[in-house]
Amino acid sequence: MKRLILAVTIFSSIFYKAQYTPKNISEEQTKIAKEWVDKTYNELSEDQKLGQLFIVALYTNKGIDHINEIRNLVSKEQIGGLILMQDDAAMEVNLVNEFQTRSKVPMMIGMDAEWGIFQRIAKAYKFPWAITLGAIQDEKLVYEMATKIAADCKRMGINWDFAPVVDVNTNPNNPIIGNRSFGSDVQNVISKANAYSQGLQDNNILAAIKHFPGHGDTSADSHYDLPLVDHDIKRLNDIELAPYRALIKEGIGGVMVAHLYVPTLEKEQNIPASISKSIITDLLKNQLGYKGLIITDALNMGAVADSYQPGQLDALAFKAGNDIMLFSQGVKEGKRLIAESIKKGDISNERLEESVKKILLTKYYLGLNKYDNKNPNNILEDINNASHQQLVQKLYENALTLLKDDKALLPLNAQEKIYYLGLEEAPYQTFQNLLKNNLNIEIISSKELSKLPKNSKLIIGVHKDNSTAYKPYKISETSKKIIAEASKKHQVILNIFGSPYALRDLDTDNISTLLVSYENNDDSQKATVNGLTGKTKISGKLPVLVNDTWQFGAGKTLDK
Repeated sequence: MKRLILAVTIFSSIFYKAQYTPKNISEEQTKIAKEWVDKTYNELSEDQKLGQLFIVALYTNKGIDHINEIRNLVSKEQIGGLILMQDDAAMEVNLVNEFQTRSKVPMMIGMDAEWGIFQRIAKAYKFPWAITLGAIQDEKLVYEMATKIAADCKRMGINWDFAPVVDVNTNPNNPIIGNRSFGSDVQNVISKANAYSQGLQDNNILAAIKHFPGHGDTSADSHYDLPLVDHDIKRLNDIELAPYRALIKEGIGGVMVAHLYVPTLEKEQNIPASISKSIITDLLKNQLGYKGLIITDALNMGAVADSYQPGQLDALAFKAGNDIMLFSQGVKEGKRLIAESIKKGDISNERLEESVKKILLTKYYLGLNKYDNKNPNNILEDINNASHQQLVQKLYENALTLLKDDKALLPLNAQEKIYYLGLEEAPYQTFQNLLKNNLNIEIISSKELSKLPKNSKLIIGVHKDNSTAYKPYKISETSKKIIAEASKKHQVILNIFGSPYALRDLDTDNISTLLVSYENNDDSQKATVNGLTGKTKISGKLPVLVNDTWQFGAGKTLDK
């Protein structure tokens, strides 16, 4: 009997810990929430209940026909939510207000906002990528960033940020994760992801850790193909699954399931994780004990959309154990097929009730039982202002990583003559101007290298294109030759404005000083100049294993 009581207690505690619950909620408030859920559920027809399982995409740059199509889905299919895509913030606020009014049950409004809503709204303020955050040694700063993103989400009427990525990026050639991962170390990924998730959820924005069961060691992009993760169970438990085991205990409200083929976990050939009962129900729900919302990755992605019909895919995803089908391309057909499976007994009514009540309870806890319209006026000023810039500047300053300073060249002396050479394809005007404002600097081209006095102090900036998170990080052979020649004759301060993986095949033995700034933009360039000139402390640590020379955790501290 004691064993039975213990088992029930453990199950109960996992349920309430895993399901998103606002902190400090009282028993009375919990009772009221469940009463609202039961009442709302009982007032819904089966078709309306099925509608809760679907989230579709809303674009403001695809014209009025697309908007009318979504308007029709909201009204007729009574869908459970929207994922906001590109690109007009004020229009999106107005449409969300309208659609929330049309919906019998208030909708979940989601967005991929890993580095803030800039990820979808180009006029918002951009926050650093996860790889940059992975270098920061103070998790409180990651929490602070997520808190600010939560405020921007609230301003837009968004209540679910499909973030953070908890993939452990062990493959430098990963075409889709890379900069979106906190790095290659499991514990660092866990601590950063927890800080990010709590920063969202403490401010009543739901988090979703992704991409289950782990997208960090893939060589294909699931937007186009079905990636293979071919590891044994020990490796999966130690690396890919480890963040989920840890974070489930922290009450993260959502898990997003990837379109991956993992043969160790799914015996049927080429079945994606997103429609695998073995991976979702048996592993995530039963073995790991997850009771929060389980949502597919976008169902329009090539890894699944090229192999399954719209609607059919949604029904397979729900049967496998997902609660919500994201970016559905076939709501009406998906509802019909799920209803048919319930009628045949292939899916139980209890299963539908479980998912819908989880969705409703989460909506209640997010305050959607009393939705208030958002004001579109001054929206751009509210999501892009000085408060954003100040925080972002602080984040880049804390990420800046000094890998070597063999000749103690830093901080730079403002009186001493220093040269600057910019390499690679991306802009560096801000960095160049700030160097000129703070140092006795001369800007040179690669053709002028031969004219420099021997043993000159030379800053070489490697400026990689960061217009998206998916751009190649490799340094060109031309630039590598220039760096090699310069480092033989001069005191080179090499500054990488891009992924640290750029160092993988670069000989750094003769380079005096080596810094990684992680990204190439105005804020990272300002932060770097502050570090170079001693105005701010340099304290970042390498978040990834680059090669035998530059391993996870490398980085020197330089006090200001």
